Amino acid sequence: MKIVILDGYCENPGDLSWEGFEALGELVCYDRTPADAIALRIGDADVAIINKTPITRDTMDVCPNLRYIGVLATGYNVVDTDAASEKGITVTNIPTYGTDSVAQFAFALLLEICHHVAHHSQAVHDGRWETNADWCFWDYPLIELAGKTMGIIGFGRIGRAVGRLANAFGMYVLAYDTYCDPTLESDRLRYTDLDTLFSSSDVISLHCPLFPQTQGIINAANIAKMKDGVILLNNSRGPLVVEQDLADALNSGKIAYAGVDVVSTEPIRSDNPLLKAKNCLITPHISWAPKESRARLMDIAVDNLRKFIQGAPVNVVNKP
Repeated sequence: MKIVILDGYCENPGDLSWEGFEALGELVCYDRTPADAIALRIGDADVAIINKTPITRDTMDVCPNLRYIGVLATGYNVVDTDAASEKGITVTNIPTYGTDSVAQFAFALLLEICHHVAHHSQAVHDGRWETNADWCFWDYPLIELAGKTMGIIGFGRIGRAVGRLANAFGMYVLAYDTYCDPTLESDRLRYTDLDTLFSSSDVISLHCPLFPQTQGIINAANIAKMKDGVILLNNSRGPLVVEQDLADALNSGKIAYAGVDVVSTEPIRSDNPLLKAKNCLITPHISWAPKESRARLMDIAVDNLRKFIQGAPVNVVNKP
């Protein structure tokens, strides 16, 4: 069996091993693949492993041996799954691997907003503390989380992990999801409707999938329902946010701070309005990237292919 990995660098920049795939077939691995080389590099391979490299119907048409596409991510919109189904190609994803990492990163964004740790550390290194007239100083309002309310939009595995962290910090949690599990409710966590979440939350954290009904859920109309001075976090999917509306709300002060790890087009473009918005913390889509999380992803990806070879595929996202 011939296996080709088209864009392996982000998953494995050198600190992991591809040996699991090597044990399953003849492996060729590319760090990155430009669009005009995708079909050529797949060639006569049976298996294509991808992360963000798109696999279109046209590519499948000229790669007749292709029988399996393994996506090294949860989202699989880069694959034309309808075409894959028609051609009998199995497509799999990695449904859960970074729950704890992503939840942790949401709080990394939030705690940086609350305390501006990096800024104040740099100020000390710049000599401002040793020359300060007082025994301490701070350049931004500092925020205590205990007693505040976090609204979590999308209360699946990651949303629930974020909720547990919020409770540990002494916060109340309002959860919104299309599926509610009443056994999770307590005096510090309850489900609510979206409008109540918007109007009652001090912090809003997005952890929902990107569906037509959630695309642009953070827009001018919904921002208007929020508390003045709310904090918004998004390390889920960039298109959940109408970025110009968020930038306008940040610049007006309606939203006090935003912390985002994802944007609508990645890598970010120079004309993205969030780059010039006030009080907007932006990181380059790294919530998923701790080594521990990537190692779990690798193990699941290898197991997905192994199960396919054995005739019992798992984590299949289409109907081949």
